[in-house]
Amino acid sequence: MSSSQSNGSNGQQYDVYYKIRHSTAHVMAQAVIERFPDAKVAIGPPIKDGFYYDFDLGREDDGSLRTFSPEDIEAIEKRMRQIVSGRYPFDKRVVSAEEALDLFSDQPYKVELIQGLAEGGVDEYGDKIEGAVEISTYTQDTFEDLCRGPHMEHTGKIPPDGFKLLSVAGAYWRGDENRPMLQRIYGTAWKNKKELRAYLDHLEEARKRDHRRLGKELDLFSTNHEMVGGGLILWHPKGALMRHLAEDHAKKMHLEGGYDMVYTPHIGRSVLWETSGHLDFYKEGMYAPIEIEGQEYYLKPMNCPFHVHIYKSHIRSYRDLPIRYAEWGTVYRFERSGTLHGMTRVRGFTQDDAHLFCAPEQMPDEIDKVLDFSLGLLGDFGFEKFELFLSTRPEKRVGEEAMWAASEQALLEALKRSGHPYSINEGDGAFYGPKIDIYVTDALDRPWQLSTIQFDFNLPERFDLSYIGADGSQHRPYMIHRALMGSVERFFGLLIEHYGGIFPVWLSPVQAVVIPITDDQIDYAYETAGKLKEAGLRVEVDNSDGRMNAKIRNAQLEKIPYMLVLGGRELEARVVNVRLRNGKRLGTMSTDAFVETANQAIAEREVI
Repeated sequence: MSSSQSNGSNGQQYDVYYKIRHSTAHVMAQAVIERFPDAKVAIGPPIKDGFYYDFDLGREDDGSLRTFSPEDIEAIEKRMRQIVSGRYPFDKRVVSAEEALDLFSDQPYKVELIQGLAEGGVDEYGDKIEGAVEISTYTQDTFEDLCRGPHMEHTGKIPPDGFKLLSVAGAYWRGDENRPMLQRIYGTAWKNKKELRAYLDHLEEARKRDHRRLGKELDLFSTNHEMVGGGLILWHPKGALMRHLAEDHAKKMHLEGGYDMVYTPHIGRSVLWETSGHLDFYKEGMYAPIEIEGQEYYLKPMNCPFHVHIYKSHIRSYRDLPIRYAEWGTVYRFERSGTLHGMTRVRGFTQDDAHLFCAPEQMPDEIDKVLDFSLGLLGDFGFEKFELFLSTRPEKRVGEEAMWAASEQALLEALKRSGHPYSINEGDGAFYGPKIDIYVTDALDRPWQLSTIQFDFNLPERFDLSYIGADGSQHRPYMIHRALMGSVERFFGLLIEHYGGIFPVWLSPVQAVVIPITDDQIDYAYETAGKLKEAGLRVEVDNSDGRMNAKIRNAQLEKIPYMLVLGGRELEARVVNVRLRNGKRLGTMSTDAFVETANQAIAEREVI
């Protein structure tokens, strides 16, 4: 089954890519079954840019899971091209549940899917199917699969030079780590060879920019699943320096923007999380409690309840509002081990979190300021393309309708004034308030969700927040959650991939390397480096053995912006010969002139 079973009458449209990829997944499954006749087949849907299919190959004689070898993948792909050339029709037939169970009696995963369809009206993901349930199969050549379609007319419609198998990974059945581990083959399929080639080139560029690879090559961070634990980042000196530079700039902007910095603990008593509602609504994302003197404490998954208590520490007047608390607070959330991914999906991360408390009449102006602040700060890090989303009230929600209407309208008007494209996700807001999500587009034209501006009608009510209004009576403040980078770790991973490790000069951990050609220039190299450091630049001296060209190559591999080559003539004239990491030569200049050049690049946040 490669997509959920339904009667197909819901008007869903399928483009040609969907049909190509869906059909190619079936062809791949046939090729796998021919090579591994005892394999059990699970599901294989079309996905963005490709398809996958999950298989249970059983176990080896020693009890270990049988997996696909590179030779298997090569043979499977070769057989797929033969099947494609056979021009076998994709024939659909509708069957009863009894017929389906008999047909797939030797396929336990299919049996489970059929039972779900027949007894519960749910698809392979456990989601309820709207309308009548139709069980159908598709056959091409010798292979019949449980599937609702659609497919191409016949296998010959699959471009023979437009598909390729890409990788193999483990995947739990139905995403449940308590269920069997299956072998998943990923592939891609396109209309023609040219499109396939373009996509593979895109993948190669993404591979080169992979933050996990570059993080190791540039010595920025690491993880250690065996000793430290999965999803926990170790920041190395160069990565930590970059983080410091980014946070320092952002904190400066926050202070200038009227925010007050706060710090809060990493743990809190269970009563705090009971009052906030996290133990009711978010417990599966929290770690087990820690018992201290007979009381239970939890690692914090969020910072907001602490900021609420800072607000409650004084009686507040309308004259005090708006209050804006900001914190780079580290939080801990449980993520399944199979979902962890470098810095972009972790278990411990730091949020550039802020919570704003304001009077209702201040709310529109605060939203404008937050949105402008968010877009401006992201722009400082080199992001220029944004897409914004407004998520509105869901069916189940808290708060008065008037508050929802006012906050949604304020968010909508702010989006309109921003001048950036936006969409509305009806009913996709949280139960406690509407929100704006900001997506940035990286250098490979990939969208990343970063900033969130979230209203909250829940916590002010749960913690009984108030302020004294101009009329002398108590009023409930509006509360706005706001994170700009979101997770600092995820943001850092995005920065690495966006720039491909070639960072702007202001963010580069090492901005220049001084390269003496011979031992005669070593003293001058350290003298030059000292002057540059006094001027505020981050500089190293390459005093290693080796030829000049090898040192230049090393500096380029480390993606250092400037290389200052010193030979006999430079020593005699007391100048530096400047090269850029991209190979361009700026020629000889005085140390002061180079400082001016570098400072200009820093001020303008240039990438060189």
